[in-house]
Amino acid sequence: MPQTPHQRAEAELTSYGLSFPETTLGQGWATLRALDVRRKTFALFGAKSEPLDALTIVMKLPISAEMAEELSFVRPARGWYKQHNWVTAYFGPRDDILAEMPTLKGWLKQSYIAVAPKKLGREVG
Repeated sequence: MPQTPHQRAEAELTSYGLSFPETTLGQGWATLRALDVRRKTFALFGAKSEPLDALTIVMKLPISAEMAEELSFVRPARGWYKQHNWVTAYFGPRDDILAEMPTLKGWLKQSYIAVAPKKLGREVG
């Protein structure tokens, strides 16, 4: 069965994230899929009742969270997420998620470095 661009993007981002040292597929919650480093989550994919042609991605961006919030596909952060620089990107059916892959890969790397132990973060930094 052919994949949607959103499914292809998630698969590519997951593969990229798994290339970082000591990264594993996390347990996630319910409909969420996670990437972990030493049992600490640095990226979440999906949302409750999300269709195959949409994708929500949550990552920790200590360097670029404020700038990221200016982008059209980033939802405003609130509460704990905002306080700790977590950003939620949402791509709907009409959004060109594949055009944003360089940005998303950069954010995934930044999130990994922010969450991973310093020694591991330096390996990909």
